[in-house]
Amino acid sequence: MAMNEPQDCPDTLLLPSWVVTVDEADRVLPGHAVAVRDGIIAAILPGEEAQRRWPDAETVDLTGHALMPGMVNAHTHAAMSLLRGLADDLPLMQWLQEHIWPAEGRWVDESFVHDGSGLAFAEMLRGGTTCLNDMYFFPEVTARLAEEIGMRAVVGMIVLDFPTQYADGPDQYFEKGLALHDRYRSNAMIHTAFAPHAPYTVSDEPLERVRMYADELDVPIQMHVQETRGECDRAMADHGERPLARLERLGLLSPGFAAVHMTVAEDDEIEAFARTGASVIHCPESNLKLASGFAPVQRLQKAGINVALGTDGAASNNDLDMFGEMRTAALIAKAVAEDAEAVPADVALRMATINGARAIGLGEVTGSIEEGKAADLVAVDLTPLETRPIYDVVSQLVYATGRHQVSDVWIAGRPQVRNGQLVTLDPDDLANRTAAWQERIGGAR
Repeated sequence: MAMNEPQDCPDTLLLPSWVVTVDEADRVLPGHAVAVRDGIIAAILPGEEAQRRWPDAETVDLTGHALMPGMVNAHTHAAMSLLRGLADDLPLMQWLQEHIWPAEGRWVDESFVHDGSGLAFAEMLRGGTTCLNDMYFFPEVTARLAEEIGMRAVVGMIVLDFPTQYADGPDQYFEKGLALHDRYRSNAMIHTAFAPHAPYTVSDEPLERVRMYADELDVPIQMHVQETRGECDRAMADHGERPLARLERLGLLSPGFAAVHMTVAEDDEIEAFARTGASVIHCPESNLKLASGFAPVQRLQKAGINVALGTDGAASNNDLDMFGEMRTAALIAKAVAEDAEAVPADVALRMATINGARAIGLGEVTGSIEEGKAADLVAVDLTPLETRPIYDVVSQLVYATGRHQVSDVWIAGRPQVRNGQLVTLDPDDLANRTAAWQERIGGAR
């Protein structure tokens, strides 16, 4: 509800040149203000009217900037930032089995996850990401750090068949995951989701337990699904059915389910998946780098499937840049569909914002600039020569803008980046911690 009375003066009045709402009508509002009160978007109205109504409000002049919703990185492995560049130019299973899993077995502990998550949060914040959907070991560490700095996060309750440095088997994964859920079930900023790794690493019995607990606790599920053609071939050999068919048989596919990657999907699978109301989280740059394939985004969207964007981890991308991901997603979709109208700029922006929020169960909270939603906001400076002239603001954001143009970021109305500088994280401390891990891991290779 908009504020109409003087006593309802906002905490902050943001005055950009354009408000890119990403609402149902995809409105772009030139010369409008966004009023923030108690961490919530309280009003959107013409800038001059806002200043007349609330002359005493703290104002932030964002002339030449577009104010857009904070981006939602709908799939990542935040702490893997410390493995950035460790093993490049390799196919998925070789990359995992010969390099990543051995490195994780040796190095991953609570301190690794704390420092890696901090590095990831800094990168994401400076690039305009205000919310992440994470899948990694020691999620309680990631959650605690996100809570400390004010990052909005969904942390995965990971499930695997085999023991790792985090848990000795399915029972302990569930035990730790449920404790994590209990810890944050009433937290406005930190949420949980079940995160069974993949069909080829989780057997039927744990997956049935995931479904049971997800229904009971009303939490979403995220899972790597049909990431490569080889995965589907192995599933046919091992189970006599493709991964999506198996997941449907086990009852996992529902509006609360998000299939990560899904580069392999036949027409009948897409139709069946659409009927479940589940989402797909598209990670185009990771798929490109690992040569995993091309998600059929246009076909998915034409079937009515909600398609969101994620970066995957920095070990396979090698960045957490949602602006880059958004541009890549739009361009690849056109080439794959052989249709220049596939995934236009406004659709790509929705994939990076509101679609991501919906995929992780936060569509009523964040992902668009609308009254009553959380003030998760990003100011993007469009004054540099590289983004001039400006005929279409959304087109500029998707096709011409880089993350270095993010000037200010707010999460729940709290400043996280101000004039390009981190507010709640210490970059020097992060650099020192990262250097120590580089020396330790690199020196052991």
